[in-house]
Amino acid sequence: MPQVTLSLPVVLGLIIIFIAVGAVLVYYALQQTGQVIEPTVTPTNTVTASPTITSTPVTPTTTNTPVPTPTPIAYRVASGDTCSSIAFSFGVSIQSIVLLNNLPAACDTLFIGQELLIPQPTPTPTALPTATLSGVEATRAACGEIEYLVQENDTLSSISANYGIPITNLKEYNGLVNDTVRSGQTILIPLCERAATPGPSPTPTPPPPYPAPSLLLPPDGAPFSIIDETVTLQWASVGTLRDNEAYQITIVDVTGGEDRKLTDYVNDTKYIVPDTFQPASDIPHVVRWWVTTARQIGTDDDGNPIWEPAGISSIQRVYTWIGSSPAVTPTP
Repeated sequence: MPQVTLSLPVVLGLIIIFIAVGAVLVYYALQQTGQVIEPTVTPTNTVTASPTITSTPVTPTTTNTPVPTPTPIAYRVASGDTCSSIAFSFGVSIQSIVLLNNLPAACDTLFIGQELLIPQPTPTPTALPTATLSGVEATRAACGEIEYLVQENDTLSSISANYGIPITNLKEYNGLVNDTVRSGQTILIPLCERAATPGPSPTPTPPPPYPAPSLLLPPDGAPFSIIDETVTLQWASVGTLRDNEAYQITIVDVTGGEDRKLTDYVNDTKYIVPDTFQPASDIPHVVRWWVTTARQIGTDDDGNPIWEPAGISSIQRVYTWIGSSPAVTPTP
């Protein structure tokens, strides 16, 4: 018989082919019987790190809110108005009206129909409530006190006599229930509860002299006649007067002689000249007037008040008056 000789590579190739064919046949055989197990793919979960949000603090910007300035009020001057009456009506000072409207310091140039700007007063903040002390606490806060160390032979009566303080006040101030004190005990001495020392009553200190009132109306040399109903004299306040103080108005009819003189006292800053003082004459009369502060120091035997000057007299002004024809301003 003929002899077939195969090389090693061919033999290995045939073995591989045989194994592959066998594997395919086994696979198809198992698939027909349903025993082929498909591999299960298990998904791999990938954890993704969440970004961390870091909050950046925002620094608030402070905005300065301007305080609103009160708007001045427009006011039209009416008949009989003066700076002092307008200032009193609106609750402001005469100086504020003068400064806002560029008026003269005497404020004597007002005319009917003139428009003025009236400053509104600045609102005053309401004060915060303060704690109210009880009677005992108020006394302790107002009193100066010293500490006294009770000695061997001291009694509450002797301590009371030494400091001039009633025993009842000592007991109440120190919270004592009886008159017994012991050596080494500390007693508080309220100095404000000492009895008054006998002696003359103190004399109240008089206030300093008031400054000269500033005359406002009428202007110096103003003419008046019978067609004018009244002559009203006006001046600026020098401050708050006491109960026994007033403004002294002195009016002298220079043309009529020194005997025609009128002195009166008022608490207001204006004075209406009585019609009885106005001269009924065709000749113009020069009338001089001035104002000062006065203080009542007592009464005379007839019950009339006694006055003394309490300040500096104002400058003197004049006005003219004619009884039946238009006034003529004489040459001084």
